[in-house]
Amino acid sequence: MVTALTTAPPAPGRLGQALAPAAIGTYLTRLEGWLRARRTELDEIDAAALASDRGGQVAGDMMLSLALWKAVSDRYQLIFATWDGGRVLETERERISALIWGRLDGAGDVPGGMPVSVPEACRLSDALAAQLRSTLALVVGADASAARIRDLRAQLERLRDQVALEPANARPAAQARLVALEQRLAVITEKAERGGDVGGLLGPLEADATTTERDLIVGNAQRRDARDQLTRVRELRADLQLRENALERLASQAVATVEPAPRYAVPDVDALGAIPNTPDELRAFQQRLQRVSEAMNVAQHAYTDALEEHQQLEALLDAYVAKARALDVAGRDDLAESEQRARDVLARRPSPLTVARQLVATYQTWLDQATRPGAAGKESA
Repeated sequence: MVTALTTAPPAPGRLGQALAPAAIGTYLTRLEGWLRARRTELDEIDAAALASDRGGQVAGDMMLSLALWKAVSDRYQLIFATWDGGRVLETERERISALIWGRLDGAGDVPGGMPVSVPEACRLSDALAAQLRSTLALVVGADASAARIRDLRAQLERLRDQVALEPANARPAAQARLVALEQRLAVITEKAERGGDVGGLLGPLEADATTTERDLIVGNAQRRDARDQLTRVRELRADLQLRENALERLASQAVATVEPAPRYAVPDVDALGAIPNTPDELRAFQQRLQRVSEAMNVAQHAYTDALEEHQQLEALLDAYVAKARALDVAGRDDLAESEQRARDVLARRPSPLTVARQLVATYQTWLDQATRPGAAGKESA
């Protein structure tokens, strides 16, 4: 039976509000779960596209889905670093609010520079994933049709909220599109309740609903983007200042944890000076901000990779030790001594990664030696 797609958790608070610590912790836990599940879903969709020779048909939406996932994942890392295990005062909680509700285009990973926030990027990712799965016909059967109808109802509720954000002159047209989608869904629901086959009707409706949702989200973001270039530059600069603070924390964690650690300088946004007030100077200033953003991306990925390698070495050693215990050889002197030396080095702060790699590899070598045929007999002799 096909399970329903994961949907993004609702984001707490609003821009400029110091979020409650409990709300931040809950949201981070749920967002991490959503990121893991969405990545798995995208991998499954990609595999299905390749298996059905329809990769070219969904390539555009697949690239956009992966880009949105990457942008949200990168922003999650900065939020998590600022969260610092819950050690946050009002200033940090306001920064986390801005990281959640601020624009993602400063991260440089959102295609086309779409000025969307984390919640908007998550909703767009949900819609795209549903459309991709429908396009590839990964949802089949009567039970799945009922699930798809439920998903469509939830999507139309999101659309209703999005329509309310439309300006007065554009709202009637958006409302008309929503009503048309609701009427089509009502017809499909009635047919399904009578036992009819609605599989051929659901796909086009899902595609139209997703297109409408994407248009409304992007349109709303573009209107915000076009209102005032000065506002855009101010927001981008403020976002970079937030990222600068979070990146400094991430860099400190990496330098304190591993050696050698990356030594990228965290760009100083304030060094760019005051925001100019003429169009030409604003464009040039925005380009400098974008270069700072790119430099931050490089530094963030380097520090994250260093921390992840340390975590992976700990996990790898744990896996080897679990295997040794299962084979009843973990207590042998060579293995026990090798494990202790590896754990001692991994526990150091900072931990020398080069030595840690070698010691974990040494433990693996001793384990291979202990489990070779005849090894037990030789030791007993």
